[in-house]
Amino acid sequence: MTHDHDLVLRPTAAQTSAALNPPAGRNGGDLVVETLAGLGATTVFGLPGQHALGMFDALRRSDLRYIGLRVENNAGFAADAYGRITGEAAPLLLSTGPGALTSLAALQEAAAASAPVLAISSQIPTAGLGGGRHGYLHELPDQSASFRGVVKSVHTVRAQSQIPSAIAQAWTSALTAPHGPVWVEIPQDVLLAQTLIPVVTGGDAFPEELPPRPELTAVAADLLSRAARPAIIAGGGVVRADASGKLRQLAEKIQAPVVTTFGGKGAFPWNHPLSLQSWLEDRHTTDFLEDADVLLVIGSGLGELSSNYHTFKPRGRVIQIEADLGKLESNHPALGIHADARLALQALLETVSERADESAPERVSAVLSRVSERIAAQELTLEQDVLASVRRALPATAPSFWDMTILSYWAWSAFDPKSPNTMHSAQGAGGLGYAFPAALGAAAADPTRPVLAVSGDGGALYSIAELATARQYDLNVTWLIVDDGGYGILREYMTDAFGEATATELTRPDYVALAESFGVPGVRTTPTTLSDDLSKALGSPGPAVVVLPAVLRMFAPTHVDG
Repeated sequence: MTHDHDLVLRPTAAQTSAALNPPAGRNGGDLVVETLAGLGATTVFGLPGQHALGMFDALRRSDLRYIGLRVENNAGFAADAYGRITGEAAPLLLSTGPGALTSLAALQEAAAASAPVLAISSQIPTAGLGGGRHGYLHELPDQSASFRGVVKSVHTVRAQSQIPSAIAQAWTSALTAPHGPVWVEIPQDVLLAQTLIPVVTGGDAFPEELPPRPELTAVAADLLSRAARPAIIAGGGVVRADASGKLRQLAEKIQAPVVTTFGGKGAFPWNHPLSLQSWLEDRHTTDFLEDADVLLVIGSGLGELSSNYHTFKPRGRVIQIEADLGKLESNHPALGIHADARLALQALLETVSERADESAPERVSAVLSRVSERIAAQELTLEQDVLASVRRALPATAPSFWDMTILSYWAWSAFDPKSPNTMHSAQGAGGLGYAFPAALGAAAADPTRPVLAVSGDGGALYSIAELATARQYDLNVTWLIVDDGGYGILREYMTDAFGEATATELTRPDYVALAESFGVPGVRTTPTTLSDDLSKALGSPGPAVVVLPAVLRMFAPTHVDG
């Protein structure tokens, strides 16, 4: 009698021969790239370093495509965007010590935005592990300790036989909801040593599903079915779960107005009759959400930016669906449902009762009118015109990546992304320098669409070296740099708080000339010619830079007296 647990997959004759006679000249690095290829990776990002040369040497014996950036942090941003666009774990190859540590800010953004990044770093030789002071180049007492508070999981390898399993475990971790960055480190001598281990020909690493508990969705469905004024806050978890279609079905079934968070842009159609758009930094929206008797929060932890700087105080019952267990009820008491957004929305669709509410679209329209009147009263036509010009120039399905700059702050609230998973920014962790290298990663993921990056001149200088990367790989990215002579948003913050700004003004280069020195076409534009210049750049293959000298202002906040 044969039992299921007795079934064993038998290798073919060809596999047996390959296993008994592995090709010569392979090292531990080959096991890394073979495992990645077996898991389905096609593209890796990174920057070589002395301890990691075993991995990089193995790349030339591999079919993996390598995109090399000039700074490790920028390579991390590129991998982050690749993961957001494809939903795949993006491999990031790094070297020990300074190289590894330089990626930390990018991995923090990936963690905050739940972007699946598989960082694989070298380590000092095995003999130096354990915290002793051996004086190896790049030595840290405990390199992985620097990453444990940032990434989802840490995997340390000490022998070549551990490499395939460690990478497969990390891959599964990165792609299990909530997605996120993971860390694998392998000593230099393990990577360099010749190996007789057979070629890694495949790998089974399936992310675990995160379904909701049915007793909880039953309660949630009952609350939503009986609600008088339901409302929905849709966060980035909806976009990552590819659940925007199910969100729309649910909202229409129960006639619930929907606001999307800045990380959830595109989760709900911008001009839908039930769409409150993304005006979260507005007291009119906050008041509307507070008035909901049942508020469904999907894929958001209701953090600082999603709660109008923690001034939001819901008065009704809150239902929170969140894949990150630590975010459940972290800011507000709720019926917490630990689940993937797509699976939870499907469960609600199957159990919620349809409700009619002809007043819902009227109430949404009234809120948007009050928001519009508040903005119009501030005489910010330049800012609105610039954002409208960007929207006109950018194709509806083209991805855009936004740095921490004033135009991006406007875009969080006022930009129509047109399609799900097309608008991305660094608002997760809030670091500078994200937009351009991230856009390069997105262009590597999908070369069929132009990609837009938006930076201020301060943020642009963080990643200016990547113009060389854009040219080297001929990546189809148009970079809009809004040049206001300094850190514009910090200038506003300091002036408002202290009456004047300090350390915000910058000497900066001629960005057009600098771009052209890299062989990248550049143009200086104006607010009136921006749309045409951007359209032309986006319509031309390869990289381009468009510089807009302009001092933009932010709309007045409402949280200060909320």
